[in-house]
Amino acid sequence: MGIKAVVFDFGGVLIDWNPEYLDRQLIPDEAERRWFLTHVCSMDWVVRQDGGQPIVEATAERVAQFPDHEALIRAFYERWHEMVAGVLDDGVAIMEKLEAAEVPLFGLTNWSAETFPYAWEHYPVLRRFRDIIVSGRVGLVKPDPAIFAAMRERINVQLPDIEPAELVFIDDNPKNAAAATALGWHGVHHTSAAQTEARLRELGLPV
Repeated sequence: MGIKAVVFDFGGVLIDWNPEYLDRQLIPDEAERRWFLTHVCSMDWVVRQDGGQPIVEATAERVAQFPDHEALIRAFYERWHEMVAGVLDDGVAIMEKLEAAEVPLFGLTNWSAETFPYAWEHYPVLRRFRDIIVSGRVGLVKPDPAIFAAMRERINVQLPDIEPAELVFIDDNPKNAAAATALGWHGVHHTSAAQTEARLRELGLPV
């Protein structure tokens, strides 16, 4: 059974997003910065906004919990765009090779519905997919199987009767790649462009 479509995660694969880019400016001490990003504005907290929690509500909750860090907490989303360094050229190159070969491409990203419009406006590469699911818009986040089911439904509209084994999903988070694999997709943990390309070639894709 051949591959009929490839689904891309965005952050860490196509877009260079990292909270460190902002917080290195705000918290010069590495140990202090690590503590803040682990205990205050942690990824578990970010994922809640990716799942649809309003930023103003999430910020207020965190400020109430860590009042001594109010300025840093508010800066997290007020200056969120400073966490985005641009596109990841090697990831985009993979996408473009598949695109040139007319492989149907889709996007599945954990991203707040409130911050995604900035990326959509500033990084046109995201507009080249046949369809995308933004977690904050659907109220589901990876690795929940439900968001993969929603993605497959969207793909099925354009590629009727597509089977899980005909889908590839590329994500820099190993838990998300594993979740896709558990559903019968070909989950690819993206650690480097070279490794991802090698895996895609094994699956018969022209990269």
